[in-house]
Amino acid sequence: MHGAFRKGMLTQRMKSKVICVVMGGGHGSRLQPLTDQRCKPAVPLAGKYRLVDIPISNCLNSGYNQIYVLTQFNTASLHRHIQEAYKFDPFGGGFVDILSAEQTEGGEQWYQGTSDAVRQNLHHFGANDDDLFLILSGDQLYRMNFQEIVDQHRKTGADLTIAAKPVELSDVEGLGVMRVNDDLSITEFVEKPKDPEVVAKLILSEALRGRLNDPGKRKYCLASMGIYVFNKATLFNALETSSADDFGGEIIPGLLGKAGLYSFIFDGYWEDIGTVRAFFDANLSLTDALPPFNFFDPARVIFTHARFLPASKINRCHIDQAIVADGCIITDAKLKRCVIGVRSYVGEGSTLEEVVMMGQDYYESTPQKNDNPDGMIPHLGVGKNCRIRKAIIDKDARIGDNVRLSPEGKPDLYRQGDVVVRDGVLIVTKKGIVPNGTVII
Repeated sequence: MHGAFRKGMLTQRMKSKVICVVMGGGHGSRLQPLTDQRCKPAVPLAGKYRLVDIPISNCLNSGYNQIYVLTQFNTASLHRHIQEAYKFDPFGGGFVDILSAEQTEGGEQWYQGTSDAVRQNLHHFGANDDDLFLILSGDQLYRMNFQEIVDQHRKTGADLTIAAKPVELSDVEGLGVMRVNDDLSITEFVEKPKDPEVVAKLILSEALRGRLNDPGKRKYCLASMGIYVFNKATLFNALETSSADDFGGEIIPGLLGKAGLYSFIFDGYWEDIGTVRAFFDANLSLTDALPPFNFFDPARVIFTHARFLPASKINRCHIDQAIVADGCIITDAKLKRCVIGVRSYVGEGSTLEEVVMMGQDYYESTPQKNDNPDGMIPHLGVGKNCRIRKAIIDKDARIGDNVRLSPEGKPDLYRQGDVVVRDGVLIVTKKGIVPNGTVII
């Protein structure tokens, strides 16, 4: 019995593991000003989550609990969130570690791209020869069982497997698109194709179309989702023998014909939240009666920081299609198609339509003073008698009474004080102040 126990423990230790690496991204310039004071993975989502909770939760729900998050810009809030949200049993071997760019004897550079970020951290991973690397993006909304792509990777004997989303021909520009054989092997990888003749050669075969949930009569190509499964040897060799900085544009095309590349077809909901507009639309879509992404699936929970807040208090309100997170106080207000984040405050007589309000980090019990003529600054949240449309209200913003805000008619990157318009969406910046009576319409 003792010998069998020892043999079982040895087998468990020798079993290959899956090392998950979440790419935190660069400056997040397309998401500014939401990324002015935080990195992309730390951007709040759906009232109570952060973007990074999506890939981490997918990993944990798939049974993979060794997770690294690679980032380098404005990491303080991300560190705090991960430390508060992800605490593991010390006997389970699980962790979520943040690896920021650092100066070492080997170099002093910031991460130059996705593959360079992984290259600079190879010595941190402690990988064995049989281990697999699951490379993930930190700014996507989707739910995937990663065991399925890992199982296919092992079954096909692939060196690299790329998760791919079927997209219509009109949507391929700006994506990495693959030509895939019926056995799922990849024979061509084209980054951001524009030539219609090139795109035509990448159209799915009838056999592959049969793998889709509802192919209809439309034509599809397979676009990379930025989700990769690498064998350790393939990944390390590709990074150590090349100075290429990007997986999609350089590393993967360089492996064609030299390694076994396969596609894993994913035909579920997937949204790349790389721009302000994409972020805004993805949040508002969650208020639909049947949202494209379901946070209510008890079998595949999306994890986040447990705040232990009281239930929201909603007095004399008219609410049509909204998400209201914990700890909010909303009085005599109208909400239409809104996402209201934790601890949000909305004053009497205010109307919010198509608004993503990220909430507050704390409650304010006493008024705050400043150099304004009345000696006071607005209360945290939204004041009385406000009208706000098509807007993102970032964390800890202060909007005074009798304020009117809308992006209508404003050019891209319009700015007035702490209000910015981008991608047709008005944004009140993090900790921004909008004085009483402000009108931007």
